[in-house]
Amino acid sequence: MKKSFRTYDLILVSMFAALMAIGANITSWAPFLQIAGVPLSMQPFFCILAGLLLGSRLGALSMVVYALIGIAGAPVFAQFSAGIGIIFKSTGGFVLSYIIAAFIAGLIIERKTEPKLSSFLLASFIGIALIYIIGTSYMWSASNLWLEVPLSYSSAWLIMSWFIVKDAAFTIIGALLAPKIYHAVWKATGFGRKRTA
Repeated sequence: MKKSFRTYDLILVSMFAALMAIGANITSWAPFLQIAGVPLSMQPFFCILAGLLLGSRLGALSMVVYALIGIAGAPVFAQFSAGIGIIFKSTGGFVLSYIIAAFIAGLIIERKTEPKLSSFLLASFIGIALIYIIGTSYMWSASNLWLEVPLSYSSAWLIMSWFIVKDAAFTIIGALLAPKIYHAVWKATGFGRKRTA
C-alpha cells in the first residue's frame, strides 16, 4: 500500500529543497570560489544528507522539488539563476543527478534494519560517485553536442577533479554526522517507515 505524505514529511522535503538553494549560492557571497566557470557549492553535501536522513522516496522528492522550483523561475540555482535553460547548460546534469543520488543513498540505508556508520559511508560515497558520473558525463555531452564547445571526456573529468576532493571530504563529514541525526529523528518522531527485523 502506498504511503501518503504527512505534514512532517513535507516540511523536511521543503527544508532540504531550501538547503539546496542555499548550498548552490555560496559563490554569490564568495565569487572567487569558482574553477573553470563551475561554481563551488554545498549541494552534493545536502543532496546526500537528504537521502540518508529522509530515505529514498522523500530524499529524491526534495531534489525534484528543488529542481522544479528553479525551472519554474525561482532563483535557486547557482548564482541565483533560474529557468529550464539551466538544465541544458554544461552543469545541468548535476541538477538531475541529485535526484538519482538522493534516491540511491536513501535506498541503501533503508535496506538496513539498523544502519551503522559503515552503511552511511557506503551510501554517501555511492551517492557522490553517481553525482560525478552523471554530472561530468552530461557536461561532456552538452559541451560537444549542443553547446559546440569541444571538450574531451578526460578534460571534463580534469575540471571536476578540483571539486572531488572537497566533496569527498564533505561526504565523510556528512556520513559521520548522519547516524546521530538519523537515530535522533527516528526516536523522537518515528519519522519514515517502521523497520522490522
